Amino acid sequence: MKVNKTIPLKIMLTLALVLGLASCSKKSKSESTSRGTGWNVNSSKGGFTKGIAHKNQETGPGLVFIEGGTFTRGLVQDDVMHDWNNVPNQQHVMSFYMDETEVTNLMYLEYLEWLKKVYPPTEENYKNIYEGASPDTLVWRNRLGYNETMTNNYLRHPAYANYPVVGVNWVQAVEFSKWRTDRVNEAVLEKNGYLKKNAKTVDVSAENNFNSETYLAAPTLTYGGNEEILLKGRGHSKRPGKPDKNGNVAEEKNVYAQRSSGILLPEYRLPTESEWEYAAAADVGQREYNIYKGQKKYPWSGSYTRSGKRSNKGFQLANFKQGNGDYGGIAGWSDDGADITNAVKSYPANDFGLYDMAGNVAEWVADVYRPIVDVETNDFNYFRGNVYTKNKIGKDGKIEVITNKNVAYDTLSNGKLVPIALPGEIAQVPVDDNETYLRQNFSTSNNINYRDGDKQSSKYYKFATGDADKGTSDKEIMYNAPKHNVKIDSLGHLDRKYDKSSKRTTLINDAVRVYKGGSWRDRAYWLDPAQRRFFPQDMATDYIGFRCAMSRVGSKSNTRKSPRN
Repeated sequence: MKVNKTIPLKIMLTLALVLGLASCSKKSKSESTSRGTGWNVNSSKGGFTKGIAHKNQETGPGLVFIEGGTFTRGLVQDDVMHDWNNVPNQQHVMSFYMDETEVTNLMYLEYLEWLKKVYPPTEENYKNIYEGASPDTLVWRNRLGYNETMTNNYLRHPAYANYPVVGVNWVQAVEFSKWRTDRVNEAVLEKNGYLKKNAKTVDVSAENNFNSETYLAAPTLTYGGNEEILLKGRGHSKRPGKPDKNGNVAEEKNVYAQRSSGILLPEYRLPTESEWEYAAAADVGQREYNIYKGQKKYPWSGSYTRSGKRSNKGFQLANFKQGNGDYGGIAGWSDDGADITNAVKSYPANDFGLYDMAGNVAEWVADVYRPIVDVETNDFNYFRGNVYTKNKIGKDGKIEVITNKNVAYDTLSNGKLVPIALPGEIAQVPVDDNETYLRQNFSTSNNINYRDGDKQSSKYYKFATGDADKGTSDKEIMYNAPKHNVKIDSLGHLDRKYDKSSKRTTLINDAVRVYKGGSWRDRAYWLDPAQRRFFPQDMATDYIGFRCAMSRVGSKSNTRKSPRN
């Protein structure tokens, strides 16, 4: 008798298919039911809707993931300058992302070209936007040095395209970061079908452009509400819905991307000082179980600036000043391969995969400078410089968006205008009692001077009587810095008034920011990640650049942890 051997196989495949469908049905049922109420979620008949589940945050262009953790912030080497402004203290930093390299001339020129196209400097309304964002190329000049070649060529010549941008002050660096956020999210929305393809280059104008926060708060205010550009995204029906018994067609909800969609990235920004120091030190490379094997003097292991590896033994690991009159070494065999700055990625990366965290150019960070880090108040994501704002609501009860008639500028101490709120952005105002009343974690909008610079922190303040009048005069304030005054008359002429007082006692005020890392102009001492210096936020140099960071949302780690054998 002949037996068909294929029948059992067919039966097994059928059973597997049935069981698979049953398990999928169970899974989909559990996922579509609320664990809180038992109601159906994402039902076609209405009710609560939830966004698509994303495993991990996407890594933005140019960024490297930095897993957070605890570290010893501050100097553990000799403080030969006797600044005592970064004594060792234990801090914890959340996971975040940081630019692999410093922002280059090419990256910054992309920003300038976009501004020139969208806000033509030939038009009266926009003439200060492009100029205000342009780096100061005169930072290369020296009274007794010939540096005109860099003055004329460093920013725009293709030979310097991948060199770090300089001549950018702190305010300009912040505005670049905001611009970058919008351009990246604009591309993300286009990729996911929420914006018309190539609208970001073809349809953009001063009156109709994209801003991430405006899109989230009021999508139809971006691109002028043009429905040909603002699309419903993938998964939404392009056909009108079916009418009900009364002939009414229900309007489709949640057609635009939201925070709950999980596709928009957090903002690009300057890293905090704690983040920068943690990322630069990269102590993870010296981890043994749950401890670090000592504190690094440089972003690489070891106590020397030269490589000890056979492949490049003796090569300098960073671009810095070797000694008096020695910025690169002897011709024919250069110590660090550069006399001024150098192209990014010219030296090995640290254990986090970040380049030039020592040397090349020093870098702006977000923090306002104070000599002491107040670890008694906070040891988690430490940052000094919080100024909390909220969206401005107009008389019509809707959010107020900046137009080409009310572009906001910051007048720098030298009289230069830098745009800080461009058309399409939501106008911001300080938070008020509605947000601060009876709060324990913050009580004012501006927290820059908290415990160091405010009236209560002055030695003249009388806590017994709460005398608020003390600490306000120049003789009794905590940081008595010069106060230069620049006024612009109706004709646009600058009236510069210098503070010539001989009673000033410090250069520290609320407008000086920390910069980190040694530069091509610095000796090896300043390559220590723990070193910190300050500079006015509205001034630029030929040795300070910047890189961007981005906060991490969701899990701390990118990979699942596994115990070591």
